[in-house]
Amino acid sequence: MRPRLFGATASVAALGLLGSLVTACGSSAESDGTTLRLVAAEYGTSPGTSSRAYWDKLTAAFTAAHPGKKVEVTLYPWDDVDREVTRLVEEGDAPDVALMGAYSDFAAQGRLYAAGELLSIRAEANFLPPLAEAGSVDNALYGLPFVASSRLLFYNEELFDKAGAEPPRTWADLQEAAGKLKKADVPYPYALPLGPEEAHAEALIWLLSNGGGYAGGYGGYSIASEENAQTFRWIRDKLVTPGLTGPVPPGELNRKDAFAAFLRGQVGMLNGYPSLLHEARAKGIKVGTLSMPVSDTLEDWKEPPAAGVADWMMAFKRDGNRELVGSFLEFVYEDKNLNEFADRYHLLPSTVSANQASRGVATDPSETQFLEALRGAELYPVNEPSWLQVSDTVKRNIGRAVAPSADPKAVLEDIARDVEDITKKP
Repeated sequence: MRPRLFGATASVAALGLLGSLVTACGSSAESDGTTLRLVAAEYGTSPGTSSRAYWDKLTAAFTAAHPGKKVEVTLYPWDDVDREVTRLVEEGDAPDVALMGAYSDFAAQGRLYAAGELLSIRAEANFLPPLAEAGSVDNALYGLPFVASSRLLFYNEELFDKAGAEPPRTWADLQEAAGKLKKADVPYPYALPLGPEEAHAEALIWLLSNGGGYAGGYGGYSIASEENAQTFRWIRDKLVTPGLTGPVPPGELNRKDAFAAFLRGQVGMLNGYPSLLHEARAKGIKVGTLSMPVSDTLEDWKEPPAAGVADWMMAFKRDGNRELVGSFLEFVYEDKNLNEFADRYHLLPSTVSANQASRGVATDPSETQFLEALRGAELYPVNEPSWLQVSDTVKRNIGRAVAPSADPKAVLEDIARDVEDITKKP
């Protein structure tokens, strides 16, 4: 999964909705100052869950409050939206606003408004700090975080009770719990999805729990650091080789398949996000949630950050559109509007005030855990223009690092060389 919250599941389902979802875009490269064009990803998985209903309601309210203004919304599946927006930009017909998975390439080309050119000081300062940091290039906010997700460790409480396992706090605890689950014939004691669908997310969760990560200390990448190699050596030796990750090799296990196994009650532990928790509980699965266990070498350290993911709203510079775009985005980011979208898809709002409002009405302790984790989360280095290509390289190769016969350091160094080649491209 590239840096977005919904992956192939939503994309495939949404493909069948295109006929009813896509509104024709205008052809003018300039704005008339009265019509705003929004291109957005489709978050729904069926006609009944389509994002169209949300945007129809929001734009109707916006135009009622702004007589004479009009908003045209085009929705694309996640697999298509980045490509379609890029096509429009290359054809000189950029939308006014886009909601998609990446922004930094457009920012590097000078095509985007900075938030300070559009939003009030209060609105710009309202974004959660980790999300604002990820959305900034050279200290200017170009990627406006819209909805987000943090990751927690899920465990099946009934399987844990059956196996006599305890919720883990450290890697050693996790290994011990996985061993007990295996003895209790749980198919996937710990589901480790390092297949190409979303390997970069699972890998980041583990890297952070050992003090590592993708980003270098002064920008760029630090893929082959010793902390990262140590992480994959531990996973290889303590989980994969003893057979604690299930019947499918981690490098071949995709996230959607791991999630499906969890929903069938076949997984003892895996990393998940809020929408999976909602699905599991709807099926009657008793799910416990924890922060990702930490490396035993970090046991006495401050708890490392959770992994976070966000989707990005961006505003393209077009003659005559700045005032209308600013008014629209101020409206989108009002707490009630942002929370309505987040609640619809069991995601997390991106602003401090909406986050606090959501936390105030949360009835499930796990929901509060996700919100708290997001406040200190670390995101992918999406402010690097090369991140989309780098993440694809990581997704396709990182699973090799935990194969029983692998040398994790060598695998990471191979990936790092590919990353270096990507970042050198003009």
